[in-house]
Amino acid sequence: MMSLQPLTAVNCAGLLQPGCSLLQLDGDTLLFGQKGWPKRSCPTGIFGVRIKEKEFKLRPISFSNNSCYLPPLRCPAIARLEPRNGSPESYVIHGGRTPNNELSAALYVLSVESRGCNRKLTLCCQEKELAGEPPGARYGHTASVVHSRGKRACVLFGGRSYQPPGQRTTETWNSMVDCPPQVFLVDLDYGCCSAHYLPELADGQSFHLALSRGDCVYLLGGHTLASDSRPPRLFRLRVELLLGSPKLCCDVLDNGLSITSAIATRLGSAHEYVVLGGYQADQQKQLQCHLVVLDENGIRIEPQAPPPWNGEISSSRLWFGGSLGKGHALLAVPAEGNPTPADAFYLYQVSFEQEGAGGEDVLQGYSQESTDMEDSTPLEDSEELYFGREPHELEMLDSDGEGEVYNEDDEEDETQAGYWIRCCAGCQVDPNMWEPFYSTELTRPAMIFCSRGEGGHWVHAQCMELPEAVLLQLSQNNAKYFCLDHAGQSHQERTPPRQELPVKRTPMKPVHKKAPIKINMTPAKKSFLRRLFYD
Repeated sequence: MMSLQPLTAVNCAGLLQPGCSLLQLDGDTLLFGQKGWPKRSCPTGIFGVRIKEKEFKLRPISFSNNSCYLPPLRCPAIARLEPRNGSPESYVIHGGRTPNNELSAALYVLSVESRGCNRKLTLCCQEKELAGEPPGARYGHTASVVHSRGKRACVLFGGRSYQPPGQRTTETWNSMVDCPPQVFLVDLDYGCCSAHYLPELADGQSFHLALSRGDCVYLLGGHTLASDSRPPRLFRLRVELLLGSPKLCCDVLDNGLSITSAIATRLGSAHEYVVLGGYQADQQKQLQCHLVVLDENGIRIEPQAPPPWNGEISSSRLWFGGSLGKGHALLAVPAEGNPTPADAFYLYQVSFEQEGAGGEDVLQGYSQESTDMEDSTPLEDSEELYFGREPHELEMLDSDGEGEVYNEDDEEDETQAGYWIRCCAGCQVDPNMWEPFYSTELTRPAMIFCSRGEGGHWVHAQCMELPEAVLLQLSQNNAKYFCLDHAGQSHQERTPPRQELPVKRTPMKPVHKKAPIKINMTPAKKSFLRRLFYD
């Protein structure tokens, strides 16, 4: 049975925006891409998704030191790579729009770097250098992985881009056009690219679905900007990775769907999908669901009874979301009303499995398709609250603790905290790029005050290699930490303010003060005056 369950976003509804993507890596569901640059508290812009007891929570995810910067891209092309030849499970991310509405032409490979003893996930992102005929900057396209003759390649197709530089004027500077209907093959091992024209692919298309099995990719639906149409198209693209040059052929099938920006979530079978969401015309949602099965004979599309859509979903003009895993999907619709609700979107979890199988925590998923709607609100601040633990403390660790989730109210005004970032000369911790190491580090790196030297100095607790129990003992009553030699001194609630020397004020001389009159008298005059007044 299909069911629709409302979710409550816990202080994170503003982070889920049209054009975002949902990824599944090593059992975790990740939210990637939003309208707005990542802030100080979450420089990566990637959040872990947690759904439990009808609550939708997010927590920031960190990257390894050898990772390149991954901008928050909306509407990119994403494909999942299975583990192979010792390489881990990963995702290929190409193109997309930045918050400045610039288009990306880079190709990134996102994988898991490590996982801590407390399930803290660390990702690694590497930009792949492309050679040959690489695809240009675009968004709204698709990426698929094909396997042929023991090799694999990434297939990129469709999308939109800005007009060529020579044709852009002041009036048409931000006008979008369809990308040429080229099929790009990318060798993921060496980064070699090749572009192919096929006569069956005469028009450009974007925001379509791409489902692959073996050496075939099925392109379903899509929107053509030149004709402003959504014809019920379905193409089967076959790729043979021959030793010399690849061979491509395309077949036009007659059982397509008129749909754009749809969500495809995989069911229990390896090649069974449920397609829901999307649009069948401008401002007209596609409220029907379809079952898509890929087998040896080709593709089979069957209509399915949709979930019981409620009033908010049926009346809204915009909806978007992604796959949360096998048999589950996430839908979001704008929150409307007078007065305006506090949450920007209403969230719903759609389940396609039988009763009794949908009550578990959603931790895995498969794919996500982007939406072509552009209106969204800026990114909110976030806070990394996922702390390291010692091995002996794992028994007391509660993975569902409230301290692990993003909470926009946790931000603190640093100008009022009186906190000094000053450390010893040998400190290797960057105060601008740090990760919490102890459970007492809520918003800043833990610092210990040591009075050795002139006026004392502050030392990062991580440099001191102190156990967490000692830090907890030193930080009673929310006081700052002192070194072991001065732990008995009285604790201070805040960092001592900077001491400023008083200004010495020199009194000013009177401007009009008269000097005393001096009379020069000889001894004869003094004798005469003495006899005159005293005799």
